[in-house]
Amino acid sequence: MRRTSAVVATALAVTLTACSGGTSADQAGGTGGEVAATSPPEDPATTTSPEGSATQSAAPAPGDGDDAATTSEAPVELPRGGREIFPDFRLVGYVGHPDSAGMGRLGIGDPDERADEIETELADFAGDREMLPVLELVVSIAHPVPGADGTYRTHVPDQMIDDFLALARRHDALLLLNIQTGAVPFPEEVPQFEEWLVEPDVGVALDPEWAVQPGQVPGQVYGSTTGAELDEVAAYLADLVDEHDLPEKAMVYHQVASSVVREESGLTEHDGVVAIKSVDGIGHPLDKVATYERVTESTPEHVHGGFKLFLEEDVEFGPLMTPEEVAELDPEVEYLMVE
Repeated sequence: MRRTSAVVATALAVTLTACSGGTSADQAGGTGGEVAATSPPEDPATTTSPEGSATQSAAPAPGDGDDAATTSEAPVELPRGGREIFPDFRLVGYVGHPDSAGMGRLGIGDPDERADEIETELADFAGDREMLPVLELVVSIAHPVPGADGTYRTHVPDQMIDDFLALARRHDALLLLNIQTGAVPFPEEVPQFEEWLVEPDVGVALDPEWAVQPGQVPGQVYGSTTGAELDEVAAYLADLVDEHDLPEKAMVYHQVASSVVREESGLTEHDGVVAIKSVDGIGHPLDKVATYERVTESTPEHVHGGFKLFLEEDVEFGPLMTPEEVAELDPEVEYLMVE
């Protein structure tokens, strides 16, 4: 166990408050801009098992004569049924951190209200598919202070992850652990959250903009990763899925500029893992679409498309894109994330 160290209609543009981000056309920063500019938060060591169990059991079969009834476990499913994410579902959700409104909509106000809001305000994105809501919680926070361990990142308390997993389960949603890894390579950072990743309704969202090399400081440069590193993470997740007989697990990686993921072809397909590239960037709809088309040119064929809207910052450049407009993009967007 780890030891913690209409625009989205017009109504959204008016009623939802500010979230941080970057700029479009390869000039945008990703999730967590405001917090990354501060000293690392305190890292309390709290350990609690995730609330609730997603394991599903079949009803006892009738026995013969005096024989005891036998039971068997049915395969565990995704929060809204089934074992495969695509093509049945479209993912749509909020990102954030409860202690920082600047990190995204999920961290503003009452979390249950935010989870309800996903289904009321963003439902049009699902189109003819079923919606699968996503809560993307920032759990590994990059910052410009190296800290005692020199990692330039801090983990949230275990209890916070447990609370958001319980929140996700109350709303039949997926929980994605957003990881701004700082100076720790993703293949070393992700397994530190294995306690939650063995759950059937928990995946990861990697934010390589904040993944820096020796001598670099998060927030002062664009970080980066490689397809080979992403492939290591995908292989690790595939092993968890196989070992624990889990449904498909989502592995999102955010990308704001072409330079943020190098040699992307190194990311190969793995059974049980759904890779999704979410293209970030603030700007006018035309600029956001241009960034999406440019950054997706290098996307491996098996990777699904994702897109991010910034509720307040995008409207400084033009109208906020509607969920329907995002759903019409080519390549197809199957995960809409709102910050």
